[in-house]
Amino acid sequence: MRYISTRGHAAPQSFCDILLGGLAPDGGLYLPESYPQIGRQELDAWRKLSYADLAYEILAKFITDIPAADLKTLVAKTYTAQVYCHTRNGGDAAQITPLTKLEDGLYTQELSNGPTLAFKDMAMQLLGNLFEYVLDKRNESINILGATSGDTGSAAEYAMRGKHNVKVFMLSPDGKMSAFQRAQMYSLQDANIFNIAVTGLFDDAQDIVKAVSNDAAFKAKYKIGAVNSINWARVAAQIVYYFQGYFLATKSNDEQVAFAVPSGNFGNICAGHIAHQMGLPIARLVLATNENDVLDEFFRTGVYRPRTAAQTSITSSPSMDISKASNFERFVFDLVGRDPAVVKELWAKVDKGEAFDLSSTVYWKNLPNFKFVSGKSSHIDRINTIRFAQGRYNVMLDTHTADGLKVALEHRLPNIPMIVLETAQPAKFEETIREALGTEPVRPADLAGIESLPQRVVVMAPDVEAVKRYLVERV
Repeated sequence: MRYISTRGHAAPQSFCDILLGGLAPDGGLYLPESYPQIGRQELDAWRKLSYADLAYEILAKFITDIPAADLKTLVAKTYTAQVYCHTRNGGDAAQITPLTKLEDGLYTQELSNGPTLAFKDMAMQLLGNLFEYVLDKRNESINILGATSGDTGSAAEYAMRGKHNVKVFMLSPDGKMSAFQRAQMYSLQDANIFNIAVTGLFDDAQDIVKAVSNDAAFKAKYKIGAVNSINWARVAAQIVYYFQGYFLATKSNDEQVAFAVPSGNFGNICAGHIAHQMGLPIARLVLATNENDVLDEFFRTGVYRPRTAAQTSITSSPSMDISKASNFERFVFDLVGRDPAVVKELWAKVDKGEAFDLSSTVYWKNLPNFKFVSGKSSHIDRINTIRFAQGRYNVMLDTHTADGLKVALEHRLPNIPMIVLETAQPAKFEETIREALGTEPVRPADLAGIESLPQRVVVMAPDVEAVKRYLVERV
């Protein structure tokens, strides 16, 4: 399997090369030259597998430059009930991502049973093991530069902490995450972890990461890598739980399902899009945004209109406070028939903060084939949905999953199971849970009192050169 850039000016690469590289040299994102096609025979065989064995079968389609035995060992080491032990609602830890039945045909899928209580752990734990394996094999080191709006940072740091040959420099928006999210990241004392709070928004932090990644000479000299969802390995790992959710919600592979996905950076639902392209019987992909509705606007109108920092709302579902969705470029590449010249032209506008409009193009007519619908949710919607789920189903939702459920209920199809992908555990957003329910969410014992731990973080202006200097002084 080789990987190509969405912008067409990068030589095809192997998986291990793009694992360490992040962005393509031409500024594009890597995707497989073609998507593996999964037929009925494989679906029937996969239905019986454990999560780790299913993950191996799917990832082996995309990772052909790691020996099969080694890949199987890495996957088995990653997806264990011991790593994903924070199950709730009676879920079976052995399933790794169990379903919680809300009512007939309506489920949430537990994706946040890992060490940081967020769905990002599903891919990041694998990424940590892959990085260590490849770096050891190549006798190399890497400096990871990332940006987080809430959960990516802690998931990356917990996956990479103590890993040899890896240092992590994580940018986050100063004061814009929940107290729990900040504490998870900033309380880590590992010598290879560095936290930088940027006095701006997530998009400012993400722009810095992209600017550094686009400086080819700096990137090469200081061995800069990426763990944000621009890293293809994260998207590949997330494909697995769509298949797992499908198998758990159906009795036979003649059935279809729908998935509702809270979406900010488009990485999570991008994995669902690819699962569908591979042949998973998905009837509908429901994209849910919060007040920052740049993606909802596109799927309703064909206009992709990135917002400025001033136009970006700070909300109670902060991991979705994003107005330029990095992974969206991957989907548009497929939407425009995988024509890199078109993507390059469109993102020349995006990179200048300008909008593009596909509504009057031939590509827009293809959109129904990809099964997307969308909607958005506000703070009062989140509060009401959290109350509704607690009262009707006796299930406590975090704020992002509440956005997903609210939009899912607007887009259900008759006789098609709807699976709402859970984003995080409610403990990460105690302030809003208290507002909605007047009670404290249950917190795992091993994370009790995390906010009171000493924190290590440096606050910096959103300045690319200043971040570069900080990194150089510590590598």
